[in-house]
Amino acid sequence: MATHLQVRDLITAQPFQPFHVRMASGRTFEVRHPENIACSQNNRDMVIYDGDEMIRVEALLVEILEPVKTTKSAEGNGA
Repeated sequence: MATHLQVRDLITAQPFQPFHVRMASGRTFEVRHPENIACSQNNRDMVIYDGDEMIRVEALLVEILEPVKTTKSAEGNGA
């Protein structure tokens, strides 16, 4: 289960790094901006904005929050 405190840590990180919300069902959502996710303070629900869709998920069904892996070519090497 993911907590609202874990989500807060991810969305307030500087610089922000996109992350995945992986559900127990296997479904995955990508949070590309800090304003694309919100959590209830009672830690029961999350709302994820994915394009034009708003998805409500139960926090108990979230298996993991993990940063999106980037490749070196996507990060740029300053050359």
